[in-house]
Amino acid sequence: MAEKIQIFDTTLRDGEQVPGCKLNTQQKLELAEALESLGVDVIEAGFPISSPGDFQSVYQIAEIIKHSTVCGLSRSVEKDIITAAEALQPARSPRIHTGIGTSDVHIKYKFNSTPEKIIERAVAAVRLAKKFVYDVEFYAEDAGRTENEFLAKVCTEVVKAGATVLNIPDTTGYCLPDEYGDKIRYLKENVKGIDKAILSSHCHNDLGLATANSIAAIRNGARQIECTINGIGERAGNTSLEEVVMIIKQRKHLGFFTNIHSKMLTEMSHMVSDRMGIPVQPNKAIVGANAFAHSSGIHQDGVIKHRENYEIIDPHEVGVNESAIILTARSGRAALAYRYRNLDIELGKEQLDILYKNFLELADQKKEIVAEDLLRLYDEHIVKKHKAVV
Repeated sequence: MAEKIQIFDTTLRDGEQVPGCKLNTQQKLELAEALESLGVDVIEAGFPISSPGDFQSVYQIAEIIKHSTVCGLSRSVEKDIITAAEALQPARSPRIHTGIGTSDVHIKYKFNSTPEKIIERAVAAVRLAKKFVYDVEFYAEDAGRTENEFLAKVCTEVVKAGATVLNIPDTTGYCLPDEYGDKIRYLKENVKGIDKAILSSHCHNDLGLATANSIAAIRNGARQIECTINGIGERAGNTSLEEVVMIIKQRKHLGFFTNIHSKMLTEMSHMVSDRMGIPVQPNKAIVGANAFAHSSGIHQDGVIKHRENYEIIDPHEVGVNESAIILTARSGRAALAYRYRNLDIELGKEQLDILYKNFLELADQKKEIVAEDLLRLYDEHIVKKHKAVV
């Protein structure tokens, strides 16, 4: 029986940390409602202590969200946690997300502390958060570079203190998939009381491995993936929501499912791109403009004959109307005939030969041939010549 993977969306928190992507409260409310409609399980609405505006955004999101859990971030600082609790007061299902760095690098250079004191702060933070909400997620920042034995010790103590979710962030995008998967499995096997908490992956994309690491995590015991729409986030970004969702949906043998309504993914991608002012790269998996576009003659012929020759996802599944056959100098006769059929023009072999020769000459001059070009070619080389003969 397939197991559910919770989708924790942090577009409004980690995603908004991209320089120049600040959202106002109204935009955050709009996106939060859209994320709930998309089917995300947890919406990380913001970092309440960071500014009055973020506090208000989290508070107002907590007021309007009916089904998803609303989460507020905090450091392992008393005022952070109290402020997060205040911002989450209206939420039907609130979660405080608190934590601290656990790697040797963070302990020494960020906190100037000791492992023992880090555990004390972690436990104190969870206990305080637990006074306000039942659902407390603990993040072990830079877990990717934390020794597994110490990480398991920290996790054991915070679970004992009441943590319901253990976030294991690859904060710097350092891990390889097998390393990250092994880390999750180690925690699954060595954290006392792990059956009382959900293991969560939170991966960054510095080496382009965020999605691969997140899938490795769920294959080794994680049951929540933290991600963003379009993979936006600090530096090279976060795990891409649309990528992990469609991997889980397409690779059914993995034995997982999510509650995401995949037909809304493209619309959601466009909304986030528009509100944040970040264009989606054309070759972005799932939601990029070229994700279902074909310009090579060999590929076009294969897709026209049978879509699955070159597409593993039906574009309708992610809210795209149809595959795009893009006409360039690399396109063949099959693609040209197909595009003319879409214009309600059925070509005979002789007509296609004539048009293809002239099409290639024009395609060598232009990056892409559009419908207007096709109609003009047809008019010049078929219609007018036929009239001349008559």
